[in-house]
Amino acid sequence: MVRLSTSISIAKSIVVLTLVGATFFFASCKGDSEAIVYLSDIKKTPGVTAYNSEVIYTEEGKVALKVLTPETVYYQFADEPHTVFPKGITVYTYDNELKQESSLTANYAIYYEKKMLWQAKNNVVAKNRKGEQLYTEELYWDQNKHIIYTNVNVKINSVNGIIYGKGLIADETFDSWEVKEPYDGEFEVDR
Repeated sequence: MVRLSTSISIAKSIVVLTLVGATFFFASCKGDSEAIVYLSDIKKTPGVTAYNSEVIYTEEGKVALKVLTPETVYYQFADEPHTVFPKGITVYTYDNELKQESSLTANYAIYYEKKMLWQAKNNVVAKNRKGEQLYTEELYWDQNKHIIYTNVNVKINSVNGIIYGKGLIADETFDSWEVKEPYDGEFEVDR
């Protein structure tokens, strides 16, 4: 299981407790109907926003993942807590010897905390340690199943040439992958 570093977890806990306390304080100052509206709006309001952040995820005390992003917005009070990266994201994964296994960049991403599911969108580029590159407009990483996948068009610069297709499934390091419906030709990606 991938865990957030301890100092960030403590900071998030402090922010959450402060926001929860403020919520109950302000809700108690309002009438019942106003409190209900206030509490329902909080589900749509970000609890934490960070700029130019670098987050390190560890597994058994070793760096497993590094996330770099210009803006991070955390919706911890939403029915389904999630983190949005509205201005893009860069992700690096590492093996047990701290060697980079893969990287990913995208213009937008979202992480669903309970599902442990990442979604990257718009100009997604993934690279593996073999130098292969994946280009697509949408890519999912399911941390529970240890896979990445998409059902949209893909282009892969592989060691055997360029491969086009629709849909892909791969291991989470993008070392082993399969294009679901390969075809000849090209496709456009948004820039």
